[in-house]
Amino acid sequence: MRRENQSSVSKFLLLGLPIRPEQQGAFFTLFLGMYLTTVLGNLLIILLIRLDARLHTPMYFFLSHLALTDVSFSSVTVPKMLINMHTRDQSIPYAGCVTQMYFFIFFGCVDNLLLAVMAYDRYVAICHPLHYTTIMRGNLCISLVAVSWIFSCSSAMSHTLSLARLSFCADNTIPHFFCDLAALLKLSCSDTSLNELVIFTVGALGIIIPLTGILVSYVRIGVSILRVPSTKGIYKALSTCGSHLSVVFLFYGTIMVLYIFPPSNNSSDKDMIASVMYTVVTPMLNPFIYSLRNRDMKGALGRLSRREIFFSK
Repeated sequence: MRRENQSSVSKFLLLGLPIRPEQQGAFFTLFLGMYLTTVLGNLLIILLIRLDARLHTPMYFFLSHLALTDVSFSSVTVPKMLINMHTRDQSIPYAGCVTQMYFFIFFGCVDNLLLAVMAYDRYVAICHPLHYTTIMRGNLCISLVAVSWIFSCSSAMSHTLSLARLSFCADNTIPHFFCDLAALLKLSCSDTSLNELVIFTVGALGIIIPLTGILVSYVRIGVSILRVPSTKGIYKALSTCGSHLSVVFLFYGTIMVLYIFPPSNNSSDKDMIASVMYTVVTPMLNPFIYSLRNRDMKGALGRLSRREIFFSK
């Protein structure tokens, strides 16, 4: 990083959510409760999958990584937002802002890729059930997860390195509750054409390709079900894919609102609402979606509670 980039702006100011001062306390309590629910719910999923041997399958191996990613993704932005709301101090150091941006992109990309990997797993389970254990062997599962983490690290690093070459001169106010890449580029007084090229290229690889994989997987699942239409087959598909589809709709629905629909006069508020959805709400809902709609998870939770009751006697 060049010295002049560090000396131009030492810190940024995060304006935060458009909340009235008298409502700060209520929203602080709300977001704190949602964040704690996110952390505890996802850690419970990881614990259940770790302790229950019946959940040692590819599907739950991927789910444990998704739960870990959700906790990390939410932890990148929400604690800082809560601190700012509580202390009324909106500043964040330059290095802290860039670090937050890096991990936000990193965990967001991992989340996206894991959803595609889980869609492929569901495709194999429904369309090739007799060969499922042969195809989804341990080495392949580990490789798919490793590629997701490595690619996400490279993607976030490419954005960070391209941002490090920019200068920030006068305006250091970010109209957001975290250091969003798009907001930082708007504040730069340097040429951002290279950054836009990186966003376009990496975005195509990290969003469009996984989304295409998800769509292709579910189209093939739908075709497979329609070939032999039966109530049992439809029920099996819904029970197997229902949770994953719900999470996919939540994740990509907010992205569509944020990036596809045309901006309006209050586009800044719309962006923050969409950001709250995929940084706070979606990671909080994922544990409920997977536990309430999944018999295996509910069974594992029941066995864990009975074990705790037994040991407490």
